[in-house]
Amino acid sequence: MSKDHRIKSMLPEKVNMTPDGFAADQLSPEAFTACCELFFDSILEIGTADISGVEGYGEFNEECETAYATCRAFLVETFSEDREGYWYNWKEMFETTELSREFFEHYFKEMEDRISYCEGRRFLVNNNTFFMNMITDGQTRVGFPDWSRAGISDFLLDLAIMDLHKPYMKVPELFAAYCKKKNIVIPDFKERFLCMAYYKGIDVLRWHASIDDTESCYYIKRSISELKDRINAI
Repeated sequence: MSKDHRIKSMLPEKVNMTPDGFAADQLSPEAFTACCELFFDSILEIGTADISGVEGYGEFNEECETAYATCRAFLVETFSEDREGYWYNWKEMFETTELSREFFEHYFKEMEDRISYCEGRRFLVNNNTFFMNMITDGQTRVGFPDWSRAGISDFLLDLAIMDLHKPYMKVPELFAAYCKKKNIVIPDFKERFLCMAYYKGIDVLRWHASIDDTESCYYIKRSISELKDRINAI
């Protein structure tokens, strides 16, 4: 069974892998606020997927297997220097790119300090929920055509990814209001969201630094730096 077919077999029928519509990247903040519940409903629905046959954490390989036994191993070892391939000896970038050692190490520690809140939170995640990768009609449906980076993690990762490039969409603030309205309780929401956001934030920052995308690095660093105050204000 192919990776996509295996993922489809896990997903509830309500989750659309072949959607019609337009890229959610085209939504204005006002339009997103009006239809944000569609996105939150869909991400929570992904989180109900049956993963009973899958162990561990991390992105799936082609056999839909993960590489890490614990959430801590997944998050921390993502930034190991001795991984074969693109990120081998990646910390040399501290001397050659926009990536600041001080900034990275600060937010790596912020992430690491919160991993215990996410340990044991195992859900199927799309792990690529940037607005440009989601399709919607803006009124009744949201779909997720790209599952190339899917895996197992805390489901709040998918919400943190939504927020990273578009903090002005106010994803965590709107999600908190949504949960209050629906009487949904997310244990340790703030710490878990920050853990997932810092993980994905410094990982994406590392990528943009590696391709000398200085403008994106600036905005990602600002997004990461401002997040804790936003979350604490909820």
